[in-house]
Amino acid sequence: MQLVIGNKNYSSWSMRPWVLMTHFGLPFEEVMLRFDGFEAGSDFKRRIGALNPAGRVPALVDDLAEKFPEKALWPRDARRRARARSVSAEMHSGFGALRNHFPMNIEASMPEIGARVLATEPAARADVERMIALWEDALRESGGPFLFGEFSIADAFYAPVVTRLQTYGLPAPAAATDYMARVLATPAVAAWMRGALEEKDFCANAEPYRTAR
Repeated sequence: MQLVIGNKNYSSWSMRPWVLMTHFGLPFEEVMLRFDGFEAGSDFKRRIGALNPAGRVPALVDDLAEKFPEKALWPRDARRRARARSVSAEMHSGFGALRNHFPMNIEASMPEIGARVLATEPAARADVERMIALWEDALRESGGPFLFGEFSIADAFYAPVVTRLQTYGLPAPAAATDYMARVLATPAVAAWMRGALEEKDFCANAEPYRTAR
């Protein structure tokens, strides 16, 4: 089973299935395609286009939860499972301003950008507030340590956003900060972040705020 991903420093969507599959010990071969460019003639677009007609990473593996039912990728409790699917869908389709203004960049530290965006972009601020409220509600109901008790697909969906809050120094209350620390400490997330730091790659097309490392 292959999982085709982009640069670990920048590709939030690649991080999600990689962290999930690594956390649960699912066997896969990692194939990384560098973000050399997103125009039609770039090496990245040509290579991913041969694998995925949508031209995007990751090249997803379908129905993981059905192929590995013993792993409980979703919460086993029906009510929590429904809620976990709901918040994952919200991450999938929402938080557009957060994505646009705070692109994932694990290697960087830009708290000054975070403060500026929160002060000038109300939509981004609202997205951050909504996400933190979502975390707090889930944790209060489940009792933690993760959103719905044990680590699940929902936590993998939000892991890249945890790195964004860290990169941009975005403020969060204690419950959210503690949750972020637990996510960052999971072996799978820690392994992804080490890989991101080891890349030592600068992709200008993924860097709206910097011209060099």
